[in-house]
Amino acid sequence: MKLAQHLQHLAYDPGVHPGQGGLPGLDVLKKVIGSINLFGIIATVGALALSAVIWAWGHHSGGHQAEQNGKKGTTIAAGVALLLGAANGIVAFFSAMGTSVH
Repeated sequence: MKLAQHLQHLAYDPGVHPGQGGLPGLDVLKKVIGSINLFGIIATVGALALSAVIWAWGHHSGGHQAEQNGKKGTTIAAGVALLLGAANGIVAFFSAMGTSVH
């Protein structure tokens, strides 16, 4: 009976928690991920500008499909910018939610 209780306790709390600085190269990985995030933000600025130009060109030239594609690209670029900017907060929020699960 004691073994069953021990296994049940392990199922609820395996004792694994995130730790800081446990792996070599963690600082390098953080810099790489930060650089990838910055690259994504810069690419999103370019996509937003290009989509806005296509939207305006389609509107003024009567090209309804180009106008719709420009609107779609602008909306997608804005959403990507939101997600890239909020990435740390989103992960922290769901990580905190995960720690409250028992």
